[in-house]
This record gives sequence, C-alpha cells and structure tokens, in this order.
Amino acid sequence: MNLAFRNHWINLLNKAATGTKKTRTLLTPVGVFLFGAFTALFVVAAMFVDRLLNLPRLLPEGARLPVSVPLIAAGLAVTAWSALHFLKVKGTPVPFNPPPQVVNTGPYRCARNPMLSGVFLFLFGIGFMANSASLVFFFTPLYVLINIWELKKIEEPELIKRLGVEYIEYRDNTPMFIWSQKTWSSGAGQSQSAMP
Repeated sequence: MNLAFRNHWINLLNKAATGTKKTRTLLTPVGVFLFGAFTALFVVAAMFVDRLLNLPRLLPEGARLPVSVPLIAAGLAVTAWSALHFLKVKGTPVPFNPPPQVVNTGPYRCARNPMLSGVFLFLFGIGFMANSASLVFFFTPLYVLINIWELKKIEEPELIKRLGVEYIEYRDNTPMFIWSQKTWSSGAGQSQSAMP
C-alpha cells in the first residue's frame, strides 16, 4: 500500500475520531453499516462459492447445532462484553467514534481486539451452522487476515497518533486477538498474571 495513501486514511480516521461530538455521532451508524455490510459480504460470497463449486457439507446434520451454537453464542457474548467496556468510557466500537482513552478493562485486559475475536468466532459458527466449507476454510480466514492488515496499517497508527505512549505500552504488552494468561494493568506499567 502506498505510504501517502495509507497516511491519508490514518489522518482521515483521526480527524473523524477527534472531531466534534455531533460529527462522531453522525458517523457512528455509517461505521456500523459499513462494518456489517463488509462482514455480510463474506457470508454471502461463501454461500455463492459453496453452491457454485458444489462443495461438500462440513458436518452431518445432527452435528451442526452442537458445533455452531457454542461458537455463535461465545462470539456474540465476547463482542457484547467488549462493546460494553467501550460504552462505559463514552465511546463506541466504531473507529469514527472511539473511546477517548485506552480501554484496558474487562476483555481488553487480555487482548487488544476482543470484539473482533468475538466476530471471528461468530463467523466460524455461522460457517458451521450453514455447513459452508468456504466460509470456515477460506472466507473467515481471509476476513481475519484483512482485519489484521487494517488494524496494523490504519487503526493502530491512528491510535498511536491519538493516544500516544499510553497506547504503545498497552499494545506492546497485550496480544492482538488471542487471550493471554497475562493481563495489562494500567498504571503499573507491567503485565500481571490473569490466573489467581
């Protein structure tokens, strides 16, 4: 990606994130719609590819629900829990209207992007529920990779620009998605064990 183009997107995101409350509020539903449409596109594409290629079913009929429901439920629970911690500090999950500070409570003590971890679980669950080989083995992994790229190249540089050293310390001590047994403790400047 061209550095100038990337910097343009970082600056645009930063301008929205630091704009007036009215602007951020107006952009929030736009961000929700774009994220939802982007995510749904992967599900629709997978269903199309499965039919086009006549891909085999992943699971026998009786196994779909026992495999998919726990993944979907866990994904929704983690996503909701994560969003709640953003709302507590008067922010939203939408990068146009983010929290005004580093959120390192709840699931954010163990991972920097637990909300996306929840969405990934949800997509895998939908893939198993729909018996979609392409959603489980191609489109969801592609979705994960695109999100990692976007976080690394756009969102995290914007967070550093807006939140500075506090975010850098948090980033350097907290995994991106996979929950760690160590948790970040703000103010202490070090990781602590999540296990009692």
